[in-house]
Amino acid sequence: MRLLLGLVAAAGAWCADLTGIWTASIPGRNPGDVIDVAFKFTQSGVALTGKMYGDYGSFAISEGKAEDGRVSFILVTRDQAGNEINITRSRYEGKLVDGALELTRTRESSTRSGSGAGVQFRGNASQTFRLTRLL
Repeated sequence: MRLLLGLVAAAGAWCADLTGIWTASIPGRNPGDVIDVAFKFTQSGVALTGKMYGDYGSFAISEGKAEDGRVSFILVTRDQAGNEINITRSRYEGKLVDGALELTRTRESSTRSGSGAGVQFRGNASQTFRLTRLL
């Protein structure tokens, strides 16, 4: 019986491991726009590290945590808005659902890289999307 319980626990832990490459189409800034991205996650215990890769660069994950089927991390990205570069801090939180990772991205803050002035968000500061495991 202990062996069976041990195998079930090990299988549950293995299924919850997010290590790998995950892909998604994230809603863009303007209605109807989507941004294709890939996340490369490395999980060690509850610690989650990695990067998000997109058309215009890659950004390191910080403050990453994965535990009990839930995940959270921070991304600080640089994006162009007209003639300015903005530095945006976004929080990603979500959970595993049927083998996919459902995440909600919430923009916490954004500043102009040149002046350090705050940037006002247009539209909804939160978007929800699904990541599917590629590898």
